[in-house]
Amino acid sequence: MSGHDTHTPDGHDHTGHDPDRGAATTGAGAAAAATSVGAERMALIRTRLAALEPDLLDIDDESHLHAGHAGAEGGASHFRVRIVSPRFAGLTPVARHRLVYHQLADLIPFPIHALALDTPAFKE
Repeated sequence: MSGHDTHTPDGHDHTGHDPDRGAATTGAGAAAAATSVGAERMALIRTRLAALEPDLLDIDDESHLHAGHAGAEGGASHFRVRIVSPRFAGLTPVARHRLVYHQLADLIPFPIHALALDTPAFKE
């Protein structure tokens, strides 16, 4: 089961998802629990990356693509993050990634096993 979380700086979800409803209420209990865990982890990532004052923060839980992978065995998750921040101005792509990893460092390797980043400069 996958998850997707897109918010803008105003804190509103513009995808039609109702964050107040929480995890999916249909399907098997395990799938619902996985969705809930993924949603909690995406919220944690969002909270940590708020320090970078993003203009756009898009988080996808891609854990379902890695089922059976050694890193997923203990329940660690795989995420894809696109973040646009004015704090990236003048920084190389590696420096942008370092800023993001700094905010999430204590979450790696658990609960985050893998993190794919897209960190365009503010004007890119």
